Amino acid sequence: MSSAEKKNDVATQSGPKGAAEMKTTSEHRFGENDDPDGFSVTVSELGAGTALPGIVAAKLGADVTLTDNCNRPQVLENMKRTCDLNGIDCKIMGLTWGEWDSMSFDLHPQIVLGADVLYESRDFDDLLATVSFLLQNAPNAIFITSYERRSGHRLLEYLMMKWNLKCVKLLDAYELIPSFKASMISASIEVAEIMIKC
Repeated sequence: MSSAEKKNDVATQSGPKGAAEMKTTSEHRFGENDDPDGFSVTVSELGAGTALPGIVAAKLGADVTLTDNCNRPQVLENMKRTCDLNGIDCKIMGLTWGEWDSMSFDLHPQIVLGADVLYESRDFDDLLATVSFLLQNAPNAIFITSYERRSGHRLLEYLMMKWNLKCVKLLDAYELIPSFKASMISASIEVAEIMIKC
């Protein structure tokens, strides 16, 4: 084991209890760019904006498609520049939640990412319709999202039932970050894994 691997291993063991699970999940799910078997997973990020989750997934070896509202070309162009600056090759696609075009049917992600996409309750129905559509296109696919718990929680439960979705894992973000950083956060932030009901 190299000194960098030992340092990483020690940091994981001494970090918050959720950190080890997240590290294991990311390494298992995304693989490595230099993996001799060429293991890779397909990832689509919804409402990518600055695209940080998608960029991290690409850096870990995933085949990533970054999406945002097709009516926001400046955001799509910014995502391209961000990918170029990070030396990664991601597909960039305009995808407006709740609207389907021919390119939407070509997406078959194994993992769908969404960082703080549960923001405006008026968008929840279209977002979850899009998530349901994408998850149905790929067996065993999963939607991983982080969100601040706001007043629309009951609406989310109803819409998840409507779109045949179920939450399979829910973590408090405080389990994933060091306590000194958690003390600086005033909101209740959760990370959820969501799948299609069987």
